[in-house]
Amino acid sequence: MIDMASNDADGVTRVLVTGASGYLGAHVVKQLQEAGHRVRGTVRSTKNEQKIKPLKELCPNAAYELELVEADLQKEDGWESAVADCSHVMHVASPFPASNPANEDEVIRPAVDGTMVVLKAAVAAKVKRVVLTSSLVAITSFSKSRSVSEEDWNTGTKESAYNKSKTMAEKAAWDYINGLPDDSKIELAVINPSLIIGPYLTNTKGTSASMVSQMLNREMSLLPAINFPCVDVRNVAAAHVRAMTYDTVVGKRHIMATKNMSMQDVSIVLAAEFKPQGYNPPTKAAPNFFMRIVALFNSEVKGLLGSLGVVITADNTRMKDVLKIDPIPVEESLIEMGYSVIEKGWVKKTSNYKGRPQEAAEAAGEASSQE
Repeated sequence: MIDMASNDADGVTRVLVTGASGYLGAHVVKQLQEAGHRVRGTVRSTKNEQKIKPLKELCPNAAYELELVEADLQKEDGWESAVADCSHVMHVASPFPASNPANEDEVIRPAVDGTMVVLKAAVAAKVKRVVLTSSLVAITSFSKSRSVSEEDWNTGTKESAYNKSKTMAEKAAWDYINGLPDDSKIELAVINPSLIIGPYLTNTKGTSASMVSQMLNREMSLLPAINFPCVDVRNVAAAHVRAMTYDTVVGKRHIMATKNMSMQDVSIVLAAEFKPQGYNPPTKAAPNFFMRIVALFNSEVKGLLGSLGVVITADNTRMKDVLKIDPIPVEESLIEMGYSVIEKGWVKKTSNYKGRPQEAAEAAGEASSQE
């Protein structure tokens, strides 16, 4: 049931979501609409039907139709009108490259400058609160095993362009907000997700789906000993929605992490679900010495060497106790992500593919009713 009065009851008039067509952005839009909020989303082009149509269909029974406007993080034009009449801003958009670019500024500058463009527009419009999507990589490097909390910052000197971009963008945000004069102050809350997994809502393929796609396509035969905390995209979206109004989040960071998984753990989960359907994900770990040999000829593998065997333990106390998030099991998230990449056509369907269990059951029921 949609609370039609929610916009007035919690002081929310309209919410701007940047990067609305992205993997996380679409989930944030959907949950905001389901909660009865007026939502405006930014996209690079309102003429791209492939990206726009799924957004318009996210919440068919929404109390308010989704409004989409064009805005680019690398341009100042359009942001003043995008933020106009909004009480809250969810700054979700950020570049996420498939590989480390030759020039790291290709990733860092849009992330930092884009964050500042959005924040300055929010301050000028006198919005109440901005919820910023940062990352666990702004809290820690993956160079050695450690336990981390929101008090930590990534101080690594040999980080990827993406890791640097998230760290620098978040630091720039805090510096800017904390340095505002009292008569211009707005509230800031930050969400720091670990590796985001789970189902896709739009046709925009994010980098986070590449690992699952490669496993199901068996584009690798051995798996590097890489570990990473994971979290479901729906939990991360819920964190953004709750951070919009909870008083306890202002001026704070919030780690989103449910469980540590190795690449071998991930592939074993996928194999259990999809091997009976004709897929053959690799489940054997590659010895570290083998990875070092491959790294001599592969720059992407070379970039992984420093993370081999590293385990990061992230404190998710604020996720559970402050944001009141009940974590979705990562195994469930991975399986749903597997079905998503197949249904989106990023992984070819096999002759034994049965589809999602619920959809398969519904299809069987329809077939039997027609006999």
